[in-house]
Amino acid sequence: MKGKKAFWTGIITGACIGGLVSLLNKDARAYGKQLFKSTSDTVKYLAKNPEESVLKVKHAVESLNQFVNENASSALNAIEQVENTVNKFKKD
Repeated sequence: MKGKKAFWTGIITGACIGGLVSLLNKDARAYGKQLFKSTSDTVKYLAKNPEESVLKVKHAVESLNQFVNENASSALNAIEQVENTVNKFKKD
């Protein structure tokens, strides 16, 4: 358990140090500022319009579900074809 904690502490520390070093670059600072403002504006908008946020998530989940359902049978068919091919080679 100690190793796990040390690992994640190292990852987070390295990311923080890397982020701070990258801010020495003027373009990186400008990009970070722009990204923060954009994210902040989005969060404010979603906080003021929670119904729309829920609706967007619902539509995204429905689209993902439809995609999975449409492609699941194709994936199963492909697996069956591979299995049949393997079985043919086993018999020979």
